[in-house]
Amino acid sequence: MGKVKQLGFFDRYLYLWGIICIVSGIIIGKIVPVSVVLMLSSLEIAHVNLPVGILIWIMIIPMLLQIDLKEIQQVRKFWRGSLITLGVNWLVKPFSMAFLGWFFLKHLFSFWLPASEIEHYFAGLVLLAAAPGTAMVFIWSYLCEGEPHFTLTQVALNDFIMIFAYAPIVGLLLGITGLTVPWSTLFISLIVYILIPFLLAQIFRYWIINQSTLDIEHVIKKIHPISLIALLVMLLLLFGFQGYQIYQKPFIVLLIAIPLLIQIYFNSILAYGLNKVSGEQHCIAGPSALISGSNFFELAVATAITLFGFKSGAALATVVGVLIEVPVMLSIVKLVNHSRKWYGS
Repeated sequence: MGKVKQLGFFDRYLYLWGIICIVSGIIIGKIVPVSVVLMLSSLEIAHVNLPVGILIWIMIIPMLLQIDLKEIQQVRKFWRGSLITLGVNWLVKPFSMAFLGWFFLKHLFSFWLPASEIEHYFAGLVLLAAAPGTAMVFIWSYLCEGEPHFTLTQVALNDFIMIFAYAPIVGLLLGITGLTVPWSTLFISLIVYILIPFLLAQIFRYWIINQSTLDIEHVIKKIHPISLIALLVMLLLLFGFQGYQIYQKPFIVLLIAIPLLIQIYFNSILAYGLNKVSGEQHCIAGPSALISGSNFFELAVATAITLFGFKSGAALATVVGVLIEVPVMLSIVKLVNHSRKWYGS
């Protein structure tokens, strides 16, 4: 990857700006009329929210500008990182979440949770863990100096496997037969969050390269702050949309968040450590850890609503996943960057 980028003031304190946006979003969600929040949250196609989708485009297109299709074949040399990432995502993550959900929700916290909703909360956690993260992974990878071609191919592999494995894994862990997956949400999300921004980025990259007065690295550096601003605005929106959940059921939200947090950190640290043991480079271990920890929360929310209803405990549990995803992943980015010397990078 070359010399490590020196973080500017804005990047260095991104986690702090994130906390400010989370608090501001909750406050905005409380004081803004419910009709406005409902109007914004209802701008969606197959449970894919359009304002959030636009912000994700703004976030990840600069990251995708790094992708040179001629270099894709080079990812074969990172086969160890790929196997580790796939193994953690599909052989460990859903089952570790099922165990943590069983232990915390059905036993340790059962006294404080409504008995009629415990199974639904558990289902929501499983729905989250069975769907690896997609679009947001690109910005996490960029922030930890990840190898962009590895990140792209790994996301593509996970998305391909998810088409065939998501329903069987969820059905197995929840004991549901004939599981109905909202395929429209899955495919629209992949098209909107991955395919279209990737194509736009490649067109923009081709245009930049063919301009004698422009340098691709310089352009990426210049537009990078726009991506981070979009990330913070998305935090405002997400917590504005769901702030009422925190006000209505703060203790339940906290209890659901605990096994989710443990699961995300466990899988990220596991992938990060296995990459180190295997001798993989830091630029592969970073995105591997972040892909292993992140969730495709749009699909999980849509599936929960389809199976259990909008006001179900399963839907609430997936919403908790939405709320903690960005701040937790930012903390993992921070850990990955601070442990770079451990890798000898």
